[in-house]
Amino acid sequence: MTHPDIQLDIRGNNNEVAVIRLTRGKKRNALNDGLILAIRDTFDNLPATVRAAVIDGEGEHFCAGLDLSELKERDAGQGLHHSRMWHAALERVQYGPVPVIAALHGAVVGGGLELASACHIRVSDETTFYALPEGTRGIFVGGGGAVRIPRLIGAARMTDMMLTGRVYNAQDGERIGLAQYLVPQGTAFDKAFELAKRIATNAPLTNYALMHALPRIAEQPADQGFFTEAMMAAIAQSAPEAKQRVRDFLEGKAGTKVQKA
Repeated sequence: MTHPDIQLDIRGNNNEVAVIRLTRGKKRNALNDGLILAIRDTFDNLPATVRAAVIDGEGEHFCAGLDLSELKERDAGQGLHHSRMWHAALERVQYGPVPVIAALHGAVVGGGLELASACHIRVSDETTFYALPEGTRGIFVGGGGAVRIPRLIGAARMTDMMLTGRVYNAQDGERIGLAQYLVPQGTAFDKAFELAKRIATNAPLTNYALMHALPRIAEQPADQGFFTEAMMAAIAQSAPEAKQRVRDFLEGKAGTKVQKA
């Protein structure tokens, strides 16, 4: 799968990390339908060796949102189907085959924030800023932001961003939960890649449980969540790799050093 606005690079000693870079730098990596579909296709066709992925943006910005120059007039039905196409594509990021780390810098705006919120970990550098200008442009988020972003920062903060056009800088964005890591300017990708390499060493079934089971457990009533947790724990610990890791730990063969953030 090739697309002029996206680049896939497989890295690591065992080809375990996929680096997915948006390459519309001259357009501030603004999203159009072709790029959204390319993101979907990239995650659908990752090599079997890949255990983690990093999404990065070329140039000074991660992603400045929807490419308004390609915005088309649509009736209600067309708009509905267009939004659902974005939902399906970004679901392949959130609920795809591997954990995804976003390396954020510069603009993380509109659809760019929707893309970032579909990732499992977000690393921002000091140049990052976040905004949802759809509210002041007479439109509404349509790429899953109304579901994912309130889960990160709460509905009240998202409402404020859309009603007033409020922009969060890197420090405040990390404070309220838009990113889990804040690093010096120019180092977001390095940190994201470091995390991806670490994550790639986890048992694949554990990573799968954290991507697919944990978000659903968090949304379930407590009694259902406990049952789902028990089922997932039983499945994960029954995997041969999990059993070997426990044996190695008990026999003193596994390292016990705690990784620092």
